[in-house]
Amino acid sequence: MGKVNFSDDFKRDAVAQITERGYPVAEVSKRLGVSPYSLYAWKKNFSQPSGGDDKDAEIRRLKRELTRVTEERDILKKANRVFRQGCKVRYAFVVEHRPLFSVRAMCRCLRIQPSGFYAWLKNPLSKRAKEDARQTELLRKAWKESGRVYGYRKLHDDLLDQGETICPNRVARLASLAGIKAQVGYKRRPGGHGGKPSLVVDNTLDRQFDVDAPDRVWVTDITYIRTLEGFAYLAVIIDLYSRRVVGWSMQSRQTTDMVLQALLMAVWRRKPRNKVLIHSDQGSQFTSMDWTSFLRAHNLQHSMSRRGNCHNNAVAESFFNLLKRERIRRRTYKTRAEARQDVFDYIEMFYNPKRKHVRNGMLSPVEFERQQEMRTEGV
Repeated sequence: MGKVNFSDDFKRDAVAQITERGYPVAEVSKRLGVSPYSLYAWKKNFSQPSGGDDKDAEIRRLKRELTRVTEERDILKKANRVFRQGCKVRYAFVVEHRPLFSVRAMCRCLRIQPSGFYAWLKNPLSKRAKEDARQTELLRKAWKESGRVYGYRKLHDDLLDQGETICPNRVARLASLAGIKAQVGYKRRPGGHGGKPSLVVDNTLDRQFDVDAPDRVWVTDITYIRTLEGFAYLAVIIDLYSRRVVGWSMQSRQTTDMVLQALLMAVWRRKPRNKVLIHSDQGSQFTSMDWTSFLRAHNLQHSMSRRGNCHNNAVAESFFNLLKRERIRRRTYKTRAEARQDVFDYIEMFYNPKRKHVRNGMLSPVEFERQQEMRTEGV
C-alpha cells in the first residue's frame, strides 16, 4: 500500500482526539490506522500556540475549574453536618462518598490530610469505638424485640440481664446516636374521678392493688380496637400479683359471652385453689345473670367499681393504655382477624413473657412469678 496523504484538517482532528478528548495515542493510532510516530509528529506541528489555540486552552482551563468548583460545591452540601465533628467522623464521610467524589477533593474541602485518612483507613475503629458498635447492636436487637417500645431504662436493664457491664447514661448516649427511642402512640385523656357506687356488688377491692400471692385478686375490663372491617372488642383478666394477663377474648360485639370466655381461659390456666376476688366496672356484661352464675360455680367473689370511675380499675386501664400506645395506635388493621393475631402476639409473645415492669423489679410477669415461686420453694 502506498503512502497515504492526509489533509491538514484530518491531522488536526486526529490531534484533537489526543489533546482535547483525552484519548491515548495508542488508542487513536489503532482506531485511525495511523502510526504513533505520525500522530506525535502531527501533534507537534498542529499544537503550536497561536491566537486560536490560546483561546481553546483558556476554555479547557475554565472547564476544569468549573468541574472542580462544582465537585467542591456538591461535597460541601453533603458534608454540612460533619464540619464540627472530629477527624474520625470526617474520615467516615470520605469512605462513604468515595464512589461520588475524589478523595483529595473531599480531604481539601473537609480540611483533613489525605495521609491521615489513608492511615485511619487501615485501622478505623479504636477499641472503645468497637465496643460502642457491639453494644449498640445489642441495644438495637433488644429494642426490636420489644416491638420498638422500650426506652433507654428498660434497654439498660435488658443489657444487664445479658451480662453486659454498662451504665444508664452510656445506654442513653448510644441509643440517642443510633436513633433508638420508644415509639408509642398518643396519650389518652384522663377520665373522671367521681361516679356512684354499685347497688348490686360492693367495691371490695377499693383500689388495694398490691397483692402478696398469685390468684388472690383478678381485675377485668373491656376495650375496643378499630379495624377497616369494624370494631373488635377485647376483654382481659389480669392477676394483680404479677400484672399477668391470665385470660382474654376478642369478639365483634360486647357480649356477656365474650367476658365469660376470657374468664374461662383464666380459670383453665390458673386453676385457683382458693376463692379469687374479681373486680370489674358496672358494665352490663358484668351484671348479667350468666356472669353471676359463672362466678358462683367457680368460687369467684365479685367486686365492682363506682360508675364511670376508671381509677377504681386502674390496673386494667393501664394495661389497655400500654397495649394501645405500644402496638394498636401504631398500626392499621384491615380485618378483625388481623387485629386478633396482633393482640395475641402482644399479650402472649411480648407482654406476659418479655415486657419489663417497674413494679416487678424490672421483670416480666412470667419471670416475676417464676422467681417468686423459686423463693417460696427455697424457704
